[in-house]
Amino acid sequence: MNTAKLAGLFTPRTSALLILRTATVSLAVALGIVCSAQAASAQTLDRIKESGRIRMGYMADARPFTFINDDNVVDGYAAALCNQIAARVKTHLRLESLTVEWTPVTLANRLQKVEQGDVDLLCTPSAINADHRRSVSYSVPIFAAGNRIVLRADAPAALRNALSDHPVSRPVWRGSPAAKVLQGTSIASVAGTTTEKWLRDRRTALQVDAKLVTVPDLRAGLQQLLDGKVDAFVADRTAVLGALDNSSRDKVLILDRMLTHEPAAMAMARSDEDFRLLVDNSLSQVYASDLFPQLYQRWLGTYDADVHTFFVWNSLMQ
Repeated sequence: MNTAKLAGLFTPRTSALLILRTATVSLAVALGIVCSAQAASAQTLDRIKESGRIRMGYMADARPFTFINDDNVVDGYAAALCNQIAARVKTHLRLESLTVEWTPVTLANRLQKVEQGDVDLLCTPSAINADHRRSVSYSVPIFAAGNRIVLRADAPAALRNALSDHPVSRPVWRGSPAAKVLQGTSIASVAGTTTEKWLRDRRTALQVDAKLVTVPDLRAGLQQLLDGKVDAFVADRTAVLGALDNSSRDKVLILDRMLTHEPAAMAMARSDEDFRLLVDNSLSQVYASDLFPQLYQRWLGTYDADVHTFFVWNSLMQ
């Protein structure tokens, strides 16, 4: 077709029709995008309202956060928070009844279950970091996680003081009283973790002659500590609390000193801001209630001024 014939096809009428059709298609695409975004943001609450159930993910051996108790019921600190959230979801959606469907997950698949839509809310907390945020979204923090120092409950007072958050002596540098206490002390960490690298970097920077030991996993590190093969063990506080059973919990001491700060929270699907806002509002209301200090102390220990400040800073203003 030559240029003249081609130009002849585009009469004023056909040009107007083409413009109108293009605009219509563009509007339809734009509306489709908006509708898709709105559907994505409301999908969890819509599904909960329609089905009358909310799917809570949990790890069965993550005490004190989530675990199966003697009555074969999901229990623990995070489970209690999830039950509080479920009650508020029920009220918000004006449901006569709401079934909490507990869905077991593993350490390996927990985030994948959320991403695939098998779980509405992952109650067992995980660290909020850039890698995890690529696949899931998070609630406000429910726990101040991060690496801490674990000692045996019968550790010498001098060692406790040297490694504590508020040592009586000056900072631990070569030649300081605390450094003399740490000289020759064996400190374990799990091989290949960021904790191991952090310890090696700190030992070099502070010039402290402590012996660094690597262990294959968390339970091995705790066992070596209990057996007296190492003097201290450094690991994520969340993981340590989850690994301790009733027989070993009273035999170790987790120091208050935070070596790293990695807040832990509940995971949920990305692009679902309506559900996330409801979860965050629910948690914030629980944190402000008289119930929360009792709940925290039951599962995690003393609810002091520092703990209170953490939750105040990580709550939404009502």
